[in-house]
Amino acid sequence: MAKAQSTKAQGAASGATRAFAAFEWLLAWRYLRARRREGFISIIAGFSFAGVMLGVATLIVVMSVMNGFRAELLSKIIGVNGHIFIAPIDTPLRDFEEVSGRIAALPGVVRAVPMVEGQALASSPYNAGGVLVRGIREQDISAIPFIAGTIREGSLEGFNEKGGVAIGRRLSEQLSLREGDTLTLVSPKGAATPFGTAPRIKSYPIVAVFEIGMSEFDAAFVYMPLEEAQAYFNRDGDVTVIEVFAENADRVDELRTAIDAAAGRQIMMTDWRQRNRTFFSALEVERNVMFLILLMIVLVAALNIISGLIMLVKDKSADIAILRTMGATRGTIMRVFLITGASIGVTGTLAGFLLGLLITLNVESIRAFLSSLSGTDLFSAEIYFLSRLPAVIEPGEVATVVITAMLLSLAATIYPSWRAARLDPVEALRYG
Repeated sequence: MAKAQSTKAQGAASGATRAFAAFEWLLAWRYLRARRREGFISIIAGFSFAGVMLGVATLIVVMSVMNGFRAELLSKIIGVNGHIFIAPIDTPLRDFEEVSGRIAALPGVVRAVPMVEGQALASSPYNAGGVLVRGIREQDISAIPFIAGTIREGSLEGFNEKGGVAIGRRLSEQLSLREGDTLTLVSPKGAATPFGTAPRIKSYPIVAVFEIGMSEFDAAFVYMPLEEAQAYFNRDGDVTVIEVFAENADRVDELRTAIDAAAGRQIMMTDWRQRNRTFFSALEVERNVMFLILLMIVLVAALNIISGLIMLVKDKSADIAILRTMGATRGTIMRVFLITGASIGVTGTLAGFLLGLLITLNVESIRAFLSSLSGTDLFSAEIYFLSRLPAVIEPGEVATVVITAMLLSLAATIYPSWRAARLDPVEALRYG
């Protein structure tokens, strides 16, 4: 006990303070304050703070928008299309009613939709364009929420009996057609004649106009009753594909064996990941590259912290020498400059975190405002596929950005702080 008290008294006598004491925080705060003589150093600190803040905010906003872009595209692609696609191998799918019924009854399967698919040219008196025609039953198209829940004109009631077609909003705008107008479809695979295959041309009334929100789908899909599509594409009572919608799109591998057994015939199966692998791989690569590029902003700000602290150490060399002669340890000096530099990085990171969240939560409103201000479309649906700018905040990703920025900022303070601690008080007083 006596020995401990003696050691404590010696420490007090030598002027040592406990780590991160109030004295060290007060001294670091005084170094951060702008005064006339150190105004340039304070400007550098301000730029470092702004760089960290903007870097963190930009990272959060861009990563959230890219996450939203991927999630929105994924939800629409696997919401309109099936998760597993079944095609015949040996014989045509004339028994599609029985096969789809058995597959739909499997656990984990929501529904199995038989379809006839074919390409055609859609035309009107005003324009023309290529489309993908899908023959589908009324009960199946009514069960797809991205179509049945997005009807803007007309109705899907009596879809089988009306003998008309449902088209996307963008296709209706391109052809200048509305519900009740007539759409002409031209298929190169028509009736065989002595002079060759004649194109099939037929007109259909438009019974409904839907708007999925994905420009590629809204401009290319034409839905017609299944029996009408079989007749139009010369299908002899068969379908080209059965689309299976699963309860969980990420667990389609678990359904493959059961579907193969329930089909009761030779089939070829593909899933949504195989059909869209290139597209989503490109999105993932772009997302990772954007993260690395934008991280450079934070790195540049961290380098500014280093330069600012080195200049501060040079400017405060006489003060450091006086503190050392008064009994301040090297650890005390190092901690003072660690606190000074870390304060810039930590406050900049927290400010960037709040700014990034604020912009992300209002990104669509900001986009609409900037578009109206500039008079241009800053997020063209024809280029980006979606009609609105989505954003999804991933907590784990945001935490990674914040922690990375803080670690870079803290790492940037180590060398200047070590340099300040190693300063020789005699040399500083002699030449400072």
